[in-house]
Amino acid sequence: MTSSHPARIPQDEPMTVVVDVGGAHGALPVLDLHGPVDTARVEGALDTIALGHPAAASWRPVLETHDPGRHTLRFTADEAAAPADFPLGRLADLLTHPGASGPLPARRVAATPLQRELFADAAAHPGTGRQVEQLAWNWDGPLDPDRFTAAWQSVFDCESVLRTAFEDGPEPGIVVYDRVEPEVVRLPHGTAHWHSLLERDRRRGLDPRRPGPLRITVLGGGPAMFGTAPPVRVVLTYHRALLDSWSARLLLREFYRAYLAGGRLPGGERRPDMVDYVRWLTRQDTAPAQEFWSRGAPANPDAPGLPAGTGAATGNGCFRLRLTPDETARLANWAGTWGVTESTVLQAVWALLLHRLGGARGAAPVRFSTTVSGRGILLDGVERLPGALCNPLPLSVVVDPAAPLPGLLAELRDREMDTAAYEWVSAGQIRSWTNDALVPADSLLSFENRPPVPDEVTSELAALGIRVEPPEPLGAHTAFSLTLVAHHDGSGGLALTVSYDRDRLADATEVLAYGALLLRELPDRAGPFTTIGEALDLLSGMNAAVGTPGTRADAAGTPALGVLRPAAHSGAGTVALVQAPGRRPSFYDRLARAYPGPEELVLLRPVPEGAAAWHRALGSRTGVTGPVTLGACTGDGVAAYELARLVAAHGGRPRVVVLTGATAGVGELARTLAAATRRAA
Repeated sequence: MTSSHPARIPQDEPMTVVVDVGGAHGALPVLDLHGPVDTARVEGALDTIALGHPAAASWRPVLETHDPGRHTLRFTADEAAAPADFPLGRLADLLTHPGASGPLPARRVAATPLQRELFADAAAHPGTGRQVEQLAWNWDGPLDPDRFTAAWQSVFDCESVLRTAFEDGPEPGIVVYDRVEPEVVRLPHGTAHWHSLLERDRRRGLDPRRPGPLRITVLGGGPAMFGTAPPVRVVLTYHRALLDSWSARLLLREFYRAYLAGGRLPGGERRPDMVDYVRWLTRQDTAPAQEFWSRGAPANPDAPGLPAGTGAATGNGCFRLRLTPDETARLANWAGTWGVTESTVLQAVWALLLHRLGGARGAAPVRFSTTVSGRGILLDGVERLPGALCNPLPLSVVVDPAAPLPGLLAELRDREMDTAAYEWVSAGQIRSWTNDALVPADSLLSFENRPPVPDEVTSELAALGIRVEPPEPLGAHTAFSLTLVAHHDGSGGLALTVSYDRDRLADATEVLAYGALLLRELPDRAGPFTTIGEALDLLSGMNAAVGTPGTRADAAGTPALGVLRPAAHSGAGTVALVQAPGRRPSFYDRLARAYPGPEELVLLRPVPEGAAAWHRALGSRTGVTGPVTLGACTGDGVAAYELARLVAAHGGRPRVVVLTGATAGVGELARTLAAATRRAA
């Protein structure tokens, strides 16, 4: 149907449809439309007819506008078409009763190759939270529930991607609905444990076949008590087949504007949208991309990835480490001296880790995937477009210990520049062009850049007594066995979050800890003549079999040992901390960042076998040298002493340090531990 898309017209006003069925002298049917007409709604009704009545495809509609309240819908058709082929009564019902049976499809568009691949992966793993991501942040200050919900409704009204859903079929398409109500879940403060809430919410997932790929959950809020509003925590849960992380932050920024405007955004639908992107995509010539990937992306089937798993453990794991703002600034400055970004350095670090995990001795290729934004394309306004554009692309590079480290950085930078012209190509397309010769990677790196919240929005929120933190990603559960997401936090530090499948890696904490070690140490140690082998020496204490299920786990599959922080240098020794009942692993993560000593810090987790499992885990570690100190809080000294006896029975000379730690803060406990370790030396 040829027509323009005017501004959105209110749909609560009545419409009357007068049908002239035609038939006389071969005349075709004509519909007179009286009342406010949204052409997107007319197109949606016609698309709905086309989905259920294939014969209607031969009828071509033309909408004529006479004045704002009167339109005529005429048809042209093939000679063989009969009026009975087109369900005019159904069309009239759809136009006059748009809300009779739920939201009405307004448009139908083709899904992009990337969307089809993400949708298929999610459909193949129901009930697991696959391809579902979450963002969370604190809302400090008053929160008006009605205004909050109205603001999200306004964002849904203006952003067509929030009213989309997949339709089933051999080639799944996407239907855009005219109106969808957001799902806002409100839970009173104290009714749900935060971490349990997040896990239930993720596993509940989102059905991409139903419109509304985003859910908002609010924990807390309500009337102020004693002059202070209760704390509020907000979670955005979204499906990656329709939205990416950039999109979620764009939508959050629009929500803030709507909230400040009393719950309503001005104007109609935002453009460009995914319909515009699909049109742009269909105009692209894939021949140059096919030639590039067929020629420039070697298969390297023997390139090491993650260690092969045994399936001894199940479920998903997630772990986070942070670089301080000072460490992050040093990293950025060091990257700049080589003409690369922090993202390129992270790729180099991951290549070194995979080389170590693969047990390679000399030059060897490694393979992984990296995420590109998908927005470096020639489409006006694409940076404001919410949708599924972030795209994982394969990468293979040779890690040669004899080669200079700056050379590896330059090679990775050049690869990024070469692939930038084809970041709209999906991994599935690349595999088809290479006849599946390109072995899929099992790990994904994503360095997120965020659309900033404008200063005036932050200031206006502050004027209402509201302070909001930058949203934090809570781990990405993708098709990859391991996904590492890096982003700058609100303080300027670099946060690293790893999500992984436990049936492939029982524990990825040591991998991430050594990755953080390289990011901290390379700016101080690596110069123009530093070799890759010298950088690999920093990983000498890392177990090459780290993370493989069964290597350091009890009979139930729970890892008995996790590395909190690698040693600063060879021979520094190890401090093994017994995890106290009631202490969350995040407490020990903070303790590791505050601990001033050079020793490696490891966490001994509660497992049924206790000291015996801990002893096996410590004994299985290769390349770890120096004295061993066992630390425990009050109440766990017996367990630490039992472990010390096992170590001593096998020729070791461990030291036991028992800390009070009942009410001590992280900083105080770290200093006490360091002092006690020095005295025991």
